[in-house]
Amino acid sequence: MSDTREQILDQIKVQGDLVRQLKAAKESKEKTAPSGGGRASSAGVPALEQQKQHQKQQPEQQQQEQEQLHQIDEEVARLLALKAKLGGDAPPTNQKFTLKTPKGTRDYGPQQMMLRQGVLDKIVQVFKRHGGEAIDTPVFELKEVLTGKYGEDSKLIYDLKDQGGEILSMRYDLTVPLARYLAMNKISSIKRYHIAKVYRRDNPAMTKGRYREFYQCDFDIAGTYDPMLADAECVKIVVEILDTLDIGDFVIKLNHRQLLDGMFQACGVPADSFRTICSAVDKLDKSPWADVRKEMVEEKGLDEAAADRIGEYVRLSGGSELVEQLLSDAQLKAVPNAVKGLEGMQLLLKYCSLFGLDKRVRFDLSLARGLDYYTGVIYEGVLQGESAAVGSPVKTSQQNGEQASEQATVGSVAGGGRYDNLVGMFDPRGKAVPCVGVSIGVERIFSVLEARAAASGLKLRTSDVEAYVASAHKGLHEQRLKVLNQLWDAGIKAEHSYKLNPKLLVQLQHCEEHQIPLVVVLGDAELAQGLVKLREVTTRQETNVKLEELPAEIRRRLQTA
Repeated sequence: MSDTREQILDQIKVQGDLVRQLKAAKESKEKTAPSGGGRASSAGVPALEQQKQHQKQQPEQQQQEQEQLHQIDEEVARLLALKAKLGGDAPPTNQKFTLKTPKGTRDYGPQQMMLRQGVLDKIVQVFKRHGGEAIDTPVFELKEVLTGKYGEDSKLIYDLKDQGGEILSMRYDLTVPLARYLAMNKISSIKRYHIAKVYRRDNPAMTKGRYREFYQCDFDIAGTYDPMLADAECVKIVVEILDTLDIGDFVIKLNHRQLLDGMFQACGVPADSFRTICSAVDKLDKSPWADVRKEMVEEKGLDEAAADRIGEYVRLSGGSELVEQLLSDAQLKAVPNAVKGLEGMQLLLKYCSLFGLDKRVRFDLSLARGLDYYTGVIYEGVLQGESAAVGSPVKTSQQNGEQASEQATVGSVAGGGRYDNLVGMFDPRGKAVPCVGVSIGVERIFSVLEARAAASGLKLRTSDVEAYVASAHKGLHEQRLKVLNQLWDAGIKAEHSYKLNPKLLVQLQHCEEHQIPLVVVLGDAELAQGLVKLREVTTRQETNVKLEELPAEIRRRLQTA
């Protein structure tokens, strides 16, 4: 490039100023130009004479305007050429900017990644225990695939700029891509799991594990089966995962979408308002009833009496006895959808009892899950804790007519439900594939476990190195490489210093800092006898080992550790 970057930037500035001056002059001339009307001027020139003069001047003015526009176009073209010469929109090398991650995202260092990987590995073990098969889908989809599936949450979808004729959006969850995958590949039965990142233009709350880019871990069962068998297994999977991760006390809230619709109908909600009112009810885990009621009445136009009737129901939670109580409710008995939903809940609670989940599940009428595609049972796993931690409301529960104060919740860590019609939306013939699934909110789990690790001062190992090959003095780097190769060929995780002659103390300190259990120490005297010293880092005990027996001895020590 003949000109320096700074010279080109100066030329761009001058050229931009020139373009702005030309445009300003043109606009100023347009404002001061005579209107050509028939009124007399202040100088007393007759209107007819003035009009004739203006008509004579018009061709000259038009020609001047054309020349001015042509000059502006030329200067703009020069400006664009200078920018292209600079290399597009690249910033100058000396420009200062703030190094930060985008809002709602974060970096993960080695400590966090070890914690995350441990969590994901445990989740995958549970998925595989229940027969899950892994799939993957693109991180973005055609926008039309995602549109209209999430109700009011559709505004949180990230749209991408047009890249070659396709209108695309970042995936909002893993469920809709699964439905598209099943319809596109004509799959009518699968038990799949999928762990991947999703994207939402939500207001992030980093300390609570709510991000704009985050992982979801989904398990779904697709196929036509008898009622509630697959649904109950999904609830069981959630309980197994949360128990395995040992993140504290939790409860699985259960409800049914048909029961919700029936409840809305019984309370006098217009049918075309079911989804919007359901979306409002879904906020009860974050907002008190007074705020939700206000939204229903003032923002969504619901009758106050209908809102109050809904309030009486959504305060209820319990077990099988609550189902029996609602089955005898005069208002709900008159609505077929409500009865079907209650009968479904009765069967689900029975199967959950057979799985030994009585103390882990609770039938909760405030659970709504605002996504439009749910058609049957819905559930949510919620951690139990002090309400002050997250500012969540304390709801009132009622069992057998007695009021009780429910322990405040600290956040949802799993959710899911049945969606029987979603796949049919993508099938050309509308062929439905019934599905039920669960999504584990791992970001919330990571936040809880990270906070626990920070409070305990526990330092996690960030690598799996089993043995470190060290040299006791100078000139042994080639021998280190030979021993390393021997260990690697034997499948042992090993490393060494990348300096030719590192100090032994520095090497041993590295092993202690990184919690490497064993050190192979090389010395001329031992190597001459075909031996090396094997040192245990925690006890600092050393033993001579034959070189040919070294891999087997390392394995033996690791197994007995």
